[in-house]
Amino acid sequence: MLVQLLKSKLHMATITSTELEYEGSIAIAPNLIEAAGFYIGEKVAVFNFDNGNRFETYIIEGKKSEIGLRGPASRLGKVGERVIILSYGIVSLEEIKNHKPRVVLLNGDNSIKINYA
Repeated sequence: MLVQLLKSKLHMATITSTELEYEGSIAIAPNLIEAAGFYIGEKVAVFNFDNGNRFETYIIEGKKSEIGLRGPASRLGKVGERVIILSYGIVSLEEIKNHKPRVVLLNGDNSIKINYA
């Protein structure tokens, strides 16, 4: 049996930009992609802490400190709102006991507060 578990999480990222006229995606700063163990193009779930919106999209590389909503997702959050960005992985029952997700807690400026890697 395989089970889907949390792989990576950016907690309380602050939206720094939105761009409606774009094909879609979420732009994430390169250092945050690396810290969370995300991949360019990876599917992520995004939960807006401030308004309750939830959506799925994929990652593109952003600028330093950037968390940017692109395309239709830009209608689901405003600059300054906080989001939680999660990715999931599929693991076997044998792998579950050794599985530890990467959880990265962020400050309001999207600098890393704590990295539970």
